[in-house]
Amino acid sequence: MASKDKASDTNLQEVGDKGEMAVGLQSVSAEAASPASVPEVATPAGSAPAQVAQPPQPNVEKSCSRGLAAWLASSNLSLAISSYQTGRVYLVGSDKLGRVSFFERLFERAMGIVGNAQRIYLGGLYQLWRFENVLRSNEVIHGQFDKCYVPRNAQTIGDLDIHELGIRKNGKVVFINTKYSCLAELSQTHSFKAIWKPDFITKLAPEDRCHLNGLAMVDGAPKYVTAVCKSDAVDGWRDRRHNGGVVIDIDTNEIVCEGLSMPHSPRWANGKLWVLNAGAGHLGWVDFATKSFVPHAFLPGFVRGLSIFGNTAAVGLSKPRNQRFEGLQLDAELTKHDVEPWCGVQIISLTNGDVLHWIRFEGDISEIFDLCFLPNVRNPMMVGLRTPEIRELITFETELQPEGVTS
Repeated sequence: MASKDKASDTNLQEVGDKGEMAVGLQSVSAEAASPASVPEVATPAGSAPAQVAQPPQPNVEKSCSRGLAAWLASSNLSLAISSYQTGRVYLVGSDKLGRVSFFERLFERAMGIVGNAQRIYLGGLYQLWRFENVLRSNEVIHGQFDKCYVPRNAQTIGDLDIHELGIRKNGKVVFINTKYSCLAELSQTHSFKAIWKPDFITKLAPEDRCHLNGLAMVDGAPKYVTAVCKSDAVDGWRDRRHNGGVVIDIDTNEIVCEGLSMPHSPRWANGKLWVLNAGAGHLGWVDFATKSFVPHAFLPGFVRGLSIFGNTAAVGLSKPRNQRFEGLQLDAELTKHDVEPWCGVQIISLTNGDVLHWIRFEGDISEIFDLCFLPNVRNPMMVGLRTPEIRELITFETELQPEGVTS
């Protein structure tokens, strides 16, 4: 369902995962929108409400901060967001009318997502997806989208509880295999190829022993990972959520930070190792000298999914699954700040911790898993599995010479 920030007069445009690309396109003015059978363009703030197409179910409402569309456009940025709880993937950009554009697709248990202007990888329930942009730099599709990501490969890996992903220098993907407590690559023959495991894990077993979850790439190679604890027993991490979390250097097997609460999403940027201390709701960085976590900003939710562009960070926030974050410091932090938990994204300054922009989801979506900035992408779309485009959008490369040309 389309929504907006009433205080900020933010316009949103949405495309849903339906049979036709245009069906489900929604736009919203500053006033409340009402459903209609035919989508119409958003009206200016203060005028009559825009009419919108009936949204796909289940119901999701979105709102954004004032100026988000302008910031995305001026930065030449878009965002890719995954929510495994609902299987949603959102590509968030800015359109020609200065609105925030949400392009939605559905992939079962959408988990880790990483990408750039050319390629996106997405982890799912039992497959790892690769999408390729088929547009050249001067092309648009449907009159508005400057990138069109087409699913070119879905490798069946089985249910590995795949978490975060990284793209190597050579363009290949590496991923956290949480079920088997290891870092892995794709195999031509098997479900996966294990390339590293923590020293405290004695064997590869489908037991999710330490809840290995986050991955930081440095210079196009995997470098740091996060785990909820150092348990070597089946499902042992659940008893260590409060302060058992660690960050590990995979080159040296050294624990470079400990005492964390459910750490996620390590990222190397600006000479620092940033990490989310999810159980306390903090974005911060690792002090290598003391092996401790230095909080930088509090965010009202279970923080998971981090992407850094320049001196700004996009952080995903999730609500609790059972009303409260049982046994976690986050409950006390929310009470201390007198705030309810969010589901959404906050854009944070890495200079002072201020919230620069935000996206908030309400309704049937309550958890964000991962996100990534897409530099040099203004308004992206993704071809869905249930659209005519997946059959009809055909592009090709050739080594053939044009007719009439001879060597």
